Amino acid sequence: MAKNKKTKIGVVTKTTEPNQKLVVQELRIVSPDRTIKDIGTFRQAIQHAENVLFPNRVRLYDLYRDILTDGHLKGIIKKKVDAVLNKKLYFENAAGKRVDEMDNVIKSKTFRCIIRKILETQGWGVTGFEFIPGKKICFKEIPRKHIKTDTKIISFEQYDNQTGKPYEGVSNLWVLEDEDEFGFLFECAPYSIWKRGNMGEWAQYIEIFGQPIRVIYYDAYDSKTKMELREVLDQSGSSLAMMIPKQAQFELKDGKGAANGNGELQEKFKKACDDEMSIRILGNTETTSSSKSSGYAQSKEHSKQQLEITKSDMLPIY
Repeated sequence: MAKNKKTKIGVVTKTTEPNQKLVVQELRIVSPDRTIKDIGTFRQAIQHAENVLFPNRVRLYDLYRDILTDGHLKGIIKKKVDAVLNKKLYFENAAGKRVDEMDNVIKSKTFRCIIRKILETQGWGVTGFEFIPGKKICFKEIPRKHIKTDTKIISFEQYDNQTGKPYEGVSNLWVLEDEDEFGFLFECAPYSIWKRGNMGEWAQYIEIFGQPIRVIYYDAYDSKTKMELREVLDQSGSSLAMMIPKQAQFELKDGKGAANGNGELQEKFKKACDDEMSIRILGNTETTSSSKSSGYAQSKEHSKQQLEITKSDMLPIY
């Protein structure tokens, strides 16, 4: 890496500061916010991140942590990252000659972790490393909520934009950033939130209509029979049960005669959200899932598109 070399997503510098303390150990780390997230939460997080005077991405990054519990989203991100990690790498010196001594470093778990974190920058918009001097390659990841790209500091408090450690010009600090971008997780967040709400409604639909409904009619004036029937229902299982007086008119609207009688609406909506996230991250849908119109030619074309994205991911970032 060249000294003070401007890069596409960050600045890498080479200066020395003897006997400096680890910055990560001085930070006050706070647990991520795990409260229920909705589209309103997403909009508020964006407003905080785009604030002209005091921009702060804490709420946005807490939201990112929350949506990464989405299995489909996490799976396609892993697929994108693994496509680069599984490529064979080697080190060349300034003369273009391969240095075999670096092979063990490149094959190490720590180096693979560094590559993975570098690729995650596309999703989050920023990634930071604090390398620990020593005989072996070792680093601490800088919590993203503490990296303030507007003031170029690593803040001690996650909501503080002014007090902290400047990261430019420090030899063992490497911050990859894009001040104007929040990463592709910003574009995937609405779909993950909508999908989560949809899955909850789908689960409720299954809970209501996925089991047979037991209906018992009784004489409205026979209280003793009513009590005995109630005891029978309580002892015969937990599925939905109703007790209706014979004199009352009862009609069950179970939704089976409607357009969404089999839950197809929720399934289509879930697939639509998954497809949107796949297109944003992988550039296609056919390499992850199949559709009614899919075939060999279509899948092959989508595979080529994903290969082009992988090539772009492998371009030098410094």
